[in-house]
Amino acid sequence: MMFVIIVLLTLLSHAPALDVCPKCGNMEVPYPLSTSDNCGNPRYRIYCNSGALEFLSAQGFYYRILSINPSARKLVISPPLIVKNTCCSSDLSLGGLRLNENSSFNISTHNTVMLFNCSDNILLSPLNCSSTSFCRRYEEVGEGSGCKGTLCCHFLKDTAMTSHRIRVRAGGCTAYTSVVDIKPDDPIDRWNYGIELQWLPPL
Repeated sequence: MMFVIIVLLTLLSHAPALDVCPKCGNMEVPYPLSTSDNCGNPRYRIYCNSGALEFLSAQGFYYRILSINPSARKLVISPPLIVKNTCCSSDLSLGGLRLNENSSFNISTHNTVMLFNCSDNILLSPLNCSSTSFCRRYEEVGEGSGCKGTLCCHFLKDTAMTSHRIRVRAGGCTAYTSVVDIKPDDPIDRWNYGIELQWLPPL
């Protein structure tokens, strides 16, 4: 009988419900997301830094986590800042956002990405670089104003593209932002700025 009790206690100690990480600030950390070696699943590592949840890219850049939807297995990270008066994203030196291709996370197809300060080569791509591009509206507000008048484009991150990278570089496009589930008629003050990531279920 004692052996059975020990086995049951061992199984319960490894149940996902007991492995949930504590809150970070005011945000819940649902399983399988992990903020330490003692909780969650280590393949789903995120970071709690000074009371704020953050996602670490493959290049070592931290992005603030804005929201988590555990039932949809999705989280939204904040796009990098566009440095004032430069039209350069704060992760430009790292080439933009890149996820480890062997990780459990990828970039979802719900992101509309806007690229700024691009070279003329981008006009050979199928991206929308017209005067009606969403990026033109973004140029009219605060952070985007430093990119006003540059060549800019937008695209919907779809399944035909890499799901592990949003690239910027000198000589290409030097800044970007992203909006989740954008609708053409939405006023800009209703845009949901962020980069939506999704994770694969644990094996």
